[in-house]
Amino acid sequence: MHLVRLFSLVLILAFGMADPGRALTLLRDPDMEHSLRQLATPVLKAAGLSPTRVNILVIDDRRLNAFVVDRDNIFIHSGLLLKMTTPEMLQALVAHEAAHIASGHLVRRPIAMRNARTAAGIGVALAAAAGVASGNSQAAGAAALGAANTAMRLFFTHTRAEESSADASAVRYMVRAGVDPQGAVDLIDIFRGQDVLSVGRQDPYARSHPMSADRYRVIKRLAEANKGRARDNPQARYWFARAKGKLSAFKRSPKWTLTRAGESGFKDVALMRRAVAHHRQSQMGKALRALDQAIALRPGDPYYYELRGQILLENRRFSQAAASYGRAVNAAPRDALILGSYGRALLAQGQYGKALRILTKARARDGRDIRVMRDLGVAHAKTGSPGMASVVTAERYALQGRLEDAAIHATRASGLLPRGSGGWHRAQDVLSAAKSANRKRK
Repeated sequence: MHLVRLFSLVLILAFGMADPGRALTLLRDPDMEHSLRQLATPVLKAAGLSPTRVNILVIDDRRLNAFVVDRDNIFIHSGLLLKMTTPEMLQALVAHEAAHIASGHLVRRPIAMRNARTAAGIGVALAAAAGVASGNSQAAGAAALGAANTAMRLFFTHTRAEESSADASAVRYMVRAGVDPQGAVDLIDIFRGQDVLSVGRQDPYARSHPMSADRYRVIKRLAEANKGRARDNPQARYWFARAKGKLSAFKRSPKWTLTRAGESGFKDVALMRRAVAHHRQSQMGKALRALDQAIALRPGDPYYYELRGQILLENRRFSQAAASYGRAVNAAPRDALILGSYGRALLAQGQYGKALRILTKARARDGRDIRVMRDLGVAHAKTGSPGMASVVTAERYALQGRLEDAAIHATRASGLLPRGSGGWHRAQDVLSAAKSANRKRK
């Protein structure tokens, strides 16, 4: 499975939370992220947080884990999402992590990651301890900061008091949002018994979120006290089926997906899953026929057009792919991931000027996308701007923590661009970040 081709972005990160030598992969897919946002919105609002500011991002890891590193991002491992069986479980997870944010638990962490600044100001961030992308444009990469193993463990480990507080708040948020708090009981059920295992056998979530029998009993009692106060929400079931269905279609074998595609109970989701499975079997005709049926059921859905564009692009049908992505952009003009994919298709088609404009918009809306930055560098080069191509390449390497490579390209950009221009200043920012990192290493 080639994740770069399956999802709109794969970001190889500097460190893993439990294993500093293990790279993490961030999965970016506009359909999946939109679905998770629909599910998260009511509980985030109940927690007093902005649904437009807090992102729910998925890490490609079958181990069960979820965590927050700042006020803007909640991370969930793909293995945990696939393990969930109801939308309420996902909403309980979001509510719990939102409680850590709203209650100020992050402020008391021994590492103040939101204050770890690069000199570059390049509109991206890597959370220092975990090496995961955040939306904070002032944060620095883990490689540049040299975070230690002990600091990482301290940062991510919540106290039992914080866990109890977050549990109570999460149930309160769920009730306020009309979500059945039984989801919190079902979620913690996944991890019951972890406390009796050796540390090496525990799931990362159990290590960073201390479990106990008392904690389970309290959550169950809180859920029972609020029984019957939830509202039935077919939309939540739909978006959960769509998020999990999209993820499993790319992560499980095509044969498994085709056998179970209809289990979600939603016809368009079943068709989407079949389309992905056929695409992964290199059966483009079958994939497009299934997807076109899904589009007929939801004709204004930008994310099905986006998937259609992906299938066509990966089969080198560049003109048709650009047309499908164009339809998706018309329906969701502010979605950075869709804009990035559209720009990529235009680039493949040879429409370099238009690709440059679209990719510039995509990066302005989301500065974390490594593939957009790579494509933007190509677009600058193809349109006769080698200096700007070097700037973007330098910034891309800086985002990845490859500051030596970033400095090489920033130096080249400094010699190609007019002194004092915007691009020249961006190159100086990268050089400053690289020099600062070298001083810290010494």
